[in-house]
Amino acid sequence: MDIEFSLALPRDAVGIPMVRRVLGDALRSLGVAETCVADILLAASEACANAVRHGGPANRYQVLAAIGEGRCDLRVIDRGLGLTAVPDRYPPADMENGRGILIMQAVVDEIFFNSEPGRGTTVHLRKRLSWDEEAAASRDLALAAV
Repeated sequence: MDIEFSLALPRDAVGIPMVRRVLGDALRSLGVAETCVADILLAASEACANAVRHGGPANRYQVLAAIGEGRCDLRVIDRGLGLTAVPDRYPPADMENGRGILIMQAVVDEIFFNSEPGRGTTVHLRKRLSWDEEAAASRDLALAAV
């Protein structure tokens, strides 16, 4: 089953729990293992926090999610000033700034950045899904009854 959705959010931290709720509910409804859900939600939170913090002067940012074919693809897009350089290596863990990138890198399989100075930044996160077999079996039974 494939699920795709898009959220347009104010550049304010109040939207981050909404992203977590919608994305988490979608993943859980498909029977994704809770540890995998937690990793994806952590990475999504970090990417959204960066869009909120660095996405100015735009007032909004966007989250695009595609869940299917055994993976979750998530894009967090801001229309801010963009990065002066796309990170080709990640900062040391003891640095104050940039730890969000390290966190995202630790919990997803792939992370990509696309940034154009003055036009914004897209953070693309990709993670292979692992399944909670009991939840997936219950979902399949419920779908068969419909």
